[in-house]
Amino acid sequence: MPKGTLFKEQIKSLIDSKELFLYPILDENQIGDISIDLRVGTDFLFQHQGRSAHINTSSNEVSSRSIKSNFTQARRKVGEKFLLHPFQPTLFSTLEYIKLPKDVYAVLSLRSSYSRLGLTISTIVQPGYCGCISVEVINCGNIPIEIVSGVRFLQVRLIKVDSVDLDYFSNIRKYACQVRPIPSKANEDIELKFLNNLHTT
Repeated sequence: MPKGTLFKEQIKSLIDSKELFLYPILDENQIGDISIDLRVGTDFLFQHQGRSAHINTSSNEVSSRSIKSNFTQARRKVGEKFLLHPFQPTLFSTLEYIKLPKDVYAVLSLRSSYSRLGLTISTIVQPGYCGCISVEVINCGNIPIEIVSGVRFLQVRLIKVDSVDLDYFSNIRKYACQVRPIPSKANEDIELKFLNNLHTT
């Protein structure tokens, strides 16, 4: 069960005790009263129309076309610019590498300056996660938006939970310990084999 959002002094205490790892912290003001600002990293995946008419998430057969083939990889140096085109899903990794305590999870939201431009994200990070956080962002407006790699783009709230028995690595996690954005692995969900057999004769 949730115990509540961590405050600035609690966050700093976790960092000082090395229970929470966060690197790099380029500005001490990144740690706010109830959140930490995270920056846009240098690796991106931009969705594009592939050779197939659709993206197949209904089959985990090896022969099915890879979801990854519908994304273009790109890299920008810190300070370089990139465009978020209308309704083009874009994945990027945060500049910061983070390791959460086993009894803390993270909820990400956009800094209000960017949400007011029509950008949206939806990301939650499980307790014990380690790696750069992969973020999915969509420009819901009708014009491209230019963003700078390295800019403070996100706010992360840390929520402490009652149980300290949560083990991020007790089960195989599809996106654990990543440092670059990874395309969806929806076609690797274990229930697909069962579901696909429901209507076979």
